[in-house]
Amino acid sequence: MVKGRFSIFKRLTGPQILVLGLAFTIFVGAFLLSLPIAAEPNKHISFLDALFTAASAVCVTGLVVVDIATTFSYFGEVVILLLIQIGGLGFMTFTTLIAVLLGRKIGISERLALTESLNLSTMEGIVRLAKAIFLITIIIEALGILILSSRFIPEWGLSKGIYYAVFHSVSSFNNAGFDLFGDDGKFSGLTRYVDDPVVVLTIGSLVLLGGIGFIVIQELISYKKGKKLSLHTKIVLIMSLMLIIGGMVMILLIEWFNPKTLGALSWDGRLLSAWFQSICRTSGLNTLDLGSLYPTTLFMMILLMFVGASPSSTGGGIKTTTLAVILLAVWNMLRGRHDDIVAFKRRIPHYLVYKALTVSVAALIYVIIVTMILTISERTDLLTAMFETVSAFATVGWSMGLTPDLSALGKVIMIISMFVGKLGPVTLTLALAKSRTHLPYKYPEEKPLIG
Repeated sequence: MVKGRFSIFKRLTGPQILVLGLAFTIFVGAFLLSLPIAAEPNKHISFLDALFTAASAVCVTGLVVVDIATTFSYFGEVVILLLIQIGGLGFMTFTTLIAVLLGRKIGISERLALTESLNLSTMEGIVRLAKAIFLITIIIEALGILILSSRFIPEWGLSKGIYYAVFHSVSSFNNAGFDLFGDDGKFSGLTRYVDDPVVVLTIGSLVLLGGIGFIVIQELISYKKGKKLSLHTKIVLIMSLMLIIGGMVMILLIEWFNPKTLGALSWDGRLLSAWFQSICRTSGLNTLDLGSLYPTTLFMMILLMFVGASPSSTGGGIKTTTLAVILLAVWNMLRGRHDDIVAFKRRIPHYLVYKALTVSVAALIYVIIVTMILTISERTDLLTAMFETVSAFATVGWSMGLTPDLSALGKVIMIISMFVGKLGPVTLTLALAKSRTHLPYKYPEEKPLIG
């Protein structure tokens, strides 16, 4: 019986292992968070709310239906922290590291799943990369803890200051968006530190490092040896810089005189806040009250969230490289060129253009459908519904205030959106699809009119 079960597991594809592993982790987390010990005294957490919180943590989203600081006990918060770390590293990376520590051999099925989870095209050196990811995570999070401790200990005391530093360093690097400052007011986020350079710059830097991806960080660390960066790293760095600067400039231009956001801050505070909000398009942390932002700013933030972070990172979205490949293809067509797409004197394969278009169109269709459903089920306006939908799908965690008031149906829809967003619509489709086969023939070619 046991042997049969293992043979079934071995027949699973990489995407199927990812889907089952992520779902299993979420339900285990939901069970732990629904226990009485996970809640503050005189607080009760329903299983649906526990499931929503666990899904948000494992999918490193940060959307919450109950305030973390005022609802969960230390046990519950530690469970959430562990779920964030598992979700940030990736289920397969985490299980691979445990297997390595136990001296267990990593099989082909696990290697395939790990390759799929990191969006890589080859299994070569995949276990070594998993070890490097773990080491990078520990070092960066430790640095974040040290810096944040220097700020939090004088304010909160030794034990609570260190605890806050650990929680927010892990949450920030993993682009999770969870915080423990609900005592200032439910769902207040980091608004108390809006013009605090130590907290804002540290957390923003952690979010940025987590969002550019482990592959890029590893290449930057070893840059002195080879003095060479891959095309992937170059595209990620350029696109990330463009999105950060572009988002920051737009926020400054639109919100500069808004008395409820940037207008109430000093020049330094305005620059710091605009930079932070642009950086946190992948994490959901905020120093500004999102409900007070102008509609134009909110729509721009939807676009930033939709793009999200980079491949092999802790963030979501369609990814920066996906947008870059599509833009390069469009630029090629506008110039009347029908040949290969080239960037930095390197040719990009045509199948990657198809993949980028597939990811983007599938994501857009999903967002449109869920947005329409939420406008009906939650009786809300289009902008709010789209903002919450993209935030969940791109695993960001920003909210305009709709998520805490969601109906039971709305919560289920958002849980599914976070799950789909974490895996990616293409990965989820491949997990559900039958085995792929290539046709042994080709149909005649015919050209429909376009444009």
